[in-house]
Amino acid sequence: MTELSKTGAAVGEPTDASPAPTSFLEVRDLKVHFPTDDGLVKSVDGLSFQLEKGKTLGIVGESGSGKSVTSLGIMGLHTAGQYGKRKAQISGEIWLNGTELLSADPDHVRKLRGREMAMIFQDPLSALHPYYTIGAQIVEAYRIHHDVDKKTARKRAIEMLDRVGIPQPDKRVDNYPHEFSGGMRQRAMIAMSLVNNPELLIADEPTTALDVTVQAQILDLIRDLQKEFGSAVIIITHDLGVVAELADDILVMYGGRCVERGPAEKVFYEPRHPYTWGLLGSMPRLDRDQQERLIPVKGSPPSLINIPSGCAFNPRCPYADLPKDNLTRTVRPDLSEVGAGHWAACHMSQEERERIWTEEIAPKL
Repeated sequence: MTELSKTGAAVGEPTDASPAPTSFLEVRDLKVHFPTDDGLVKSVDGLSFQLEKGKTLGIVGESGSGKSVTSLGIMGLHTAGQYGKRKAQISGEIWLNGTELLSADPDHVRKLRGREMAMIFQDPLSALHPYYTIGAQIVEAYRIHHDVDKKTARKRAIEMLDRVGIPQPDKRVDNYPHEFSGGMRQRAMIAMSLVNNPELLIADEPTTALDVTVQAQILDLIRDLQKEFGSAVIIITHDLGVVAELADDILVMYGGRCVERGPAEKVFYEPRHPYTWGLLGSMPRLDRDQQERLIPVKGSPPSLINIPSGCAFNPRCPYADLPKDNLTRTVRPDLSEVGAGHWAACHMSQEERERIWTEEIAPKL
């Protein structure tokens, strides 16, 4: 019997209202809102992007910009149980390899999770179960999607631990999470995520709380495993330095929306949004002598319950008064193409932004 979505079409089949996706992963106008006693939290408010197999997308932005909520939405992990009786309000479309996930049956999405898509969570100590050994958890993740006995699954778990650089994997497979260091736990989490060779891997702040040398090792590991498995990878971080050499494309989020996206080279060397300028200015550079202090982004991220009218960045933007007729504070800017595959949401003219970047911002970085 054909499985039907809420629209009446077979799960994964495009409807007349939704043209077939052209990319492996395609997110269309995703909105994730959470009702609270204080008001509606608009964590993600109309996000769209695409990702091909073998490519890496870096999603960057400050804490509270909606990065992790986006990743959990793709994985189908926003449930009523997380927020008590108030269920997350999710709309839009998420297409994964021809299957629309938001309208699909939850059991169908659960079968895809781990096999077609997997996630490396931000804190492996809380994501891994403390009462079970590392090996037992990887074995369980493997046997859910493969009809094999425990001996075969254990062999696969040892193989994966070895591939992510765990020493003596045949012995460490029987250790508990608390017996691993932070970097080792992150490696074990990566092994669990990749045990079923998923086609989409989401890494949510994979290097948080790790020292710099371990950070580099983890990022190199993700890059090497991506080449081996040919997976599409989403790296979520607040640190532009993390995605500088890893990402093919970068999406900059602010206040639950995308303010700039494009090829990594363009976003780093020809950014066209003041918020991206602020992120670049607050990032330490090791490839040149730093003559001046880092330039922080002034102010605080906006409340997702009371997002400023107009451009959400306007209270912190030093150029908010440049557009005429007070547009910055009254009209929310749409993403407009500023180059080949490069988009930005700003009311300033293209010429004005190019001038400011060339004459005022770039020389200080």
